[in-house]
Amino acid sequence: MSNTRTVLVLMLSLMAFMMWNQWQQDYNQPTAPPPQVNGQTNTVSDVPGAAAANADIPTAPTTASNTVNNVETPVLAQMGGTGERIEITTDVLKVSIGTQGGTILQVQLPEYPVAINEPDVPFTLLEQEGNQWFLAQSGLVSDDSPAPNHIEVYSAQQASYSLDNGDELRVPLVWQQGDVRVTKWFIFKRGQYTVEVQHQVENLGAQDLHMAQYTQFQRTPQAGGGGNGFTNPKAYSYFGAAVYDPEEKFVKLPFDEFRDEPYDRLIQGGWLAMVQHYFVAAWIPPMEESLQYTTQEVTSNGPQRYRLRALSPAVQVPANSTHTFNDRLYVGPKIQDNLEGVAPGLRFTVDYGIMTIIAKPLFYALEVIHDIVRNWGVAIIVLTLLIKLAFFKLTEAQYRSMARMRKLQPRIEALKERYGDDRQKMSQAMMEMYRKEKVNPLGGCFPILIQIPVFISLYWVLLESVELRQAPFMLWIQDLSSKDPYFVLPILNGLAMIATQRMTPTPGMDPVQRRVMQSMPVIFSVLFAFFPAGLGLYWATTAISSLAQQWYITRRIEREG
Repeated sequence: MSNTRTVLVLMLSLMAFMMWNQWQQDYNQPTAPPPQVNGQTNTVSDVPGAAAANADIPTAPTTASNTVNNVETPVLAQMGGTGERIEITTDVLKVSIGTQGGTILQVQLPEYPVAINEPDVPFTLLEQEGNQWFLAQSGLVSDDSPAPNHIEVYSAQQASYSLDNGDELRVPLVWQQGDVRVTKWFIFKRGQYTVEVQHQVENLGAQDLHMAQYTQFQRTPQAGGGGNGFTNPKAYSYFGAAVYDPEEKFVKLPFDEFRDEPYDRLIQGGWLAMVQHYFVAAWIPPMEESLQYTTQEVTSNGPQRYRLRALSPAVQVPANSTHTFNDRLYVGPKIQDNLEGVAPGLRFTVDYGIMTIIAKPLFYALEVIHDIVRNWGVAIIVLTLLIKLAFFKLTEAQYRSMARMRKLQPRIEALKERYGDDRQKMSQAMMEMYRKEKVNPLGGCFPILIQIPVFISLYWVLLESVELRQAPFMLWIQDLSSKDPYFVLPILNGLAMIATQRMTPTPGMDPVQRRVMQSMPVIFSVLFAFFPAGLGLYWATTAISSLAQQWYITRRIEREG
């Protein structure tokens, strides 16, 4: 079997895998039971009513239960519309917070430019721009006292803050009504994408209070969308909501399930997140708390959006005392070395799918090599060569089978002349010859089948790893996550495939099959021209190293013969 056939098998396997993976996302996600409140099915109302003013706010849990009323907001106050904005700058974050509710309206990542040719334009993860919303909100609710939810307006001491020489920056917002005063703290630390969010409740009255905290994301489907097209990595990277449950682990919650199959589950030690290609935003409550996690589609008075929420149990705040609710918000890149230290299971947002068991070790190997060579492109080349070396014996068995086929080529041609168009007799004669010579014409297939999972896993490693985003290689390739601007790698791959074809016997192949195989280098070169350069580098290295392997092994076999 030729190396071109090898590439064809690998490519078809990859396409089948991605089609199956997309089908899993679209039609085979685990379903959650309809949420219930006090034994009744929870429904969503689109009809404005008398309770419109507070319908977007979760109903406070009582001291005896932890249920949530998720009735959708008929009239939604504009997020940040009646308040001011506070600008915060750290070494890794630029954050805009609205005094209305203390909503995080925008998060930019200066360390990650939106494009390599726009180094001064930071990538925007959270935003509120027109009909595109991706907001991180939090607030308090109570069934016996006023409480600052994400609609109430706080007061701020100043309009901007900057982390200059210190290691920590604390930004306070204050809300007070009657005997209840709440200070909402945002705590930023140098070098960290995690923001601590605290609600410090002061009960200045003579009566006990009962309060609960909620955190939520509201996101429109357009904001930071998933992309389109076979060669666009975003099209195959998961884009949607997710929760982590220590029992069920990482649970994806696709947006198209929010309406008909809303999620409603009590979880201890979990978190909620909005996941996209390369980046993630996650609310992380204290691990010891049990919270109610819910989803909901919101369609009225504003853009269509999806809400993912976690509500804590009610806490008693005695008279003349203080209680602090703690949460953390991670907004940043999916750097695999850092995620597990932020929260258990957060590493699963780097989603390699069913190939995780192979892809994870491949990424760690790639990372170790990068730590030595300090160049991701060189690391890809070295890892590819190491993989080829690991499969050397299998490849040798494949080429030995091909070499035997080459020796039989004159006899196969003689059979063609003898039997002409009688394909049945031709096939019988060839099978008899293979049996006598102890040659298996499919002997080269088994090594390929073993390598397919490794190939697909490495594909996902190169596709999902933010570490390779805008990483330079050398010369004309300054971004391994974008296509080769001059198509050098696809051309090299095509030339290597052509050379391999000329070295490879093709017994029993009719003219139509031969023309199809001869067109494969051109087809793959055109296809790879639009792949990220990191994948193109892997393919070109694989093709060239396979050609060298085939030449070496074939010559050795011929000397032995």
